[in-house]
Amino acid sequence: MKKSQIVLNHLVFASDRENGEQQLDMLKKVVGFGIESAELRREYFDNIIAEAPAISAYAKMKNLRLFYSVPDDLFVNHRVNPKLSQYYDEAIQLGVTVIKFNTGDFDILLPEDIATLEKLLQMGIQTNIENDQTQTSGKMRAIEKFMVAAHAANLAIGYVYDMGNWRYVGEDEMTAAKQLSSYVKYIHVKDDRGAGDQLVTVPLNDGDIAWQEILHILPQNVPVAIEYTTENDQTIVDAIQALKVFN
Repeated sequence: MKKSQIVLNHLVFASDRENGEQQLDMLKKVVGFGIESAELRREYFDNIIAEAPAISAYAKMKNLRLFYSVPDDLFVNHRVNPKLSQYYDEAIQLGVTVIKFNTGDFDILLPEDIATLEKLLQMGIQTNIENDQTQTSGKMRAIEKFMVAAHAANLAIGYVYDMGNWRYVGEDEMTAAKQLSSYVKYIHVKDDRGAGDQLVTVPLNDGDIAWQEILHILPQNVPVAIEYTTENDQTIVDAIQALKVFN
């Protein structure tokens, strides 16, 4: 895999965040690992308005591509989430080029939903939805239902295949890769071990997911993020190396 495809999601710095570290310092660590793309996490900000200018300036200086993970739903009460415009405004201030949401309780696309989403998409930020760990928007059926509707409405919304979330909703990641591959614009790579209440997300090659086989099924030219908590820098280095040698 090309190094330029690899993204570090700031979840890898979860322990640093628990110690109060801000995302600008995390970006500096991303650069230190030789990676050119980072995924900011909205829940990791202390004050987005205050932190955004320095993050945007640093990303421009280092030619970093910024992704933005927003832990909220595209649809709330079956309609487009009224908070979306706020999130897009934040993304603009941060210098983000790709934003991600959960689908939420999507049912159907009404004309007013399409009009609202079209206006947001005109801001030029690539928009994706992800399979989460909920029964509402983490199932293959829910993802495919929304993606089919979005495509029918000519909405340029992509899909983030999160490799480690399928087992949390009782579905198979290999089946999901085959069924949803055509919609994938971005991949979150991770591994899982155990089952039921003992199911945990672990570093690549420490679990039961055939992640390399899955990556062969999914598109080969999309960004791939390392998105799981890590114990130390070596865990991150190992993950980066595992992706770099993947072919």
